[in-house]
Amino acid sequence: MDISVEEKSTLEHSDGNEVTSDPADLNERDVDDNEEAIDPTINEKEVAKRKKKKNKSKKRKEPLQQTDPPSISVVELFPSGEFPEGEIQQYKDDNLWRVTSEEKREMERLERHTYNSVRQAAEVHRQVRKYIRSIVKPGLSMIDLCETLENTVRKLISENGLQAGIAFPTGCSLNWVAAHWTPNSGDKTILQYDDVMKLDFGTHIDGIIVDCAFTVAFNPMFNPLLEASREATNTGIKEAGIDVRLCDVGAAIQEVMESYEVEINGKVYQVKSIQNLNGHSIGRYQIHAGKSVPIVKGGLQTKMEEGEFYAIETFGSTGKGYVREDLECSHYMKNFDVGHIPLRLPRAKQLLATINKNFSTLAFCRRYLDRLGETKYLMALKNLCDAGIVQPYPPLCDIKGSYVSQFEHTILLRPTCKEVVSRGDDY
Repeated sequence: MDISVEEKSTLEHSDGNEVTSDPADLNERDVDDNEEAIDPTINEKEVAKRKKKKNKSKKRKEPLQQTDPPSISVVELFPSGEFPEGEIQQYKDDNLWRVTSEEKREMERLERHTYNSVRQAAEVHRQVRKYIRSIVKPGLSMIDLCETLENTVRKLISENGLQAGIAFPTGCSLNWVAAHWTPNSGDKTILQYDDVMKLDFGTHIDGIIVDCAFTVAFNPMFNPLLEASREATNTGIKEAGIDVRLCDVGAAIQEVMESYEVEINGKVYQVKSIQNLNGHSIGRYQIHAGKSVPIVKGGLQTKMEEGEFYAIETFGSTGKGYVREDLECSHYMKNFDVGHIPLRLPRAKQLLATINKNFSTLAFCRRYLDRLGETKYLMALKNLCDAGIVQPYPPLCDIKGSYVSQFEHTILLRPTCKEVVSRGDDY
């Protein structure tokens, strides 16, 4: 922003060109300016011009602003290398002492690098979803939507092999499909006005994953359905904490979710929690790290522990509240604990080498293999699945004609407090 300079001094040329000036202004000027003002050959306009030029050069560089569409990596937007902290929530009851414990604070100082990495991944997620929300509209091809989102993630996270990039394929499941659907190459699906789309995508830095999702619906008729899963997810986040039993989180989520009703085309449906879908703990390069966070009552008595990452996600449905595998598979992931398994097919060995190099144990989809130049790989991929090296994850669907909404956040159970790392202004 340019700063205008108002020249206060007045030059009076009389009796030997005597000059009178405002004393306060003289104190602010440097030596050069005084010399210029005393010189009767230089008029006021020239003095003002030169001063303006000096002020311009002294101005600090303005911080970088993100472009539209986004193209500047978050590393450049935060030159200090420190990324914004997520939403902080205090622990309840018996864990209140943690807030002021010096020992727990020191434990957090030792984990600063990990915290900063997950915050970087979360900042990318926030900026990408903000942009996608601004462009998503009926008539958009699902492949175009996914590729736009994924390419934006790659730019903003400064994709670098397994050190930084996309954590798993973009889920854009529609209507009764609850999860694990992304278009395969050649898919012609177009987003419609009456669709309910779950947009679930992940980012990672050094294998530290942010898993976060939201639902898009253009028809306001579906607003109560979206509100049900949003509030149920917020309830799950509020209930979560160190030493909290997973079953208690599930019971609280179900109570909130099933307090909602939605009227669709004149018929009223109670919103149901999908009983066989769960949130989950997250490990490095491991999207499902072993613990499941139920979204209905009656789950396991297992407790959450200090230092764990969790994806708290809820699914509200107008159908049966139960999903089954259906439709063409697009999502795959190498099993985390798989050892060496001998393979006979040379093509399968070659494909496994590609998977190890580019994805390791992170999830991938067929479009990602196409992008790497792999062709005619379906037989080899089936061979890897049959051998137990790679696990297929087909779409999960409620009954046809129903609608499912989803909201999800990644939380970190820090020693002193709970951090909702993926929280943004939007949800």
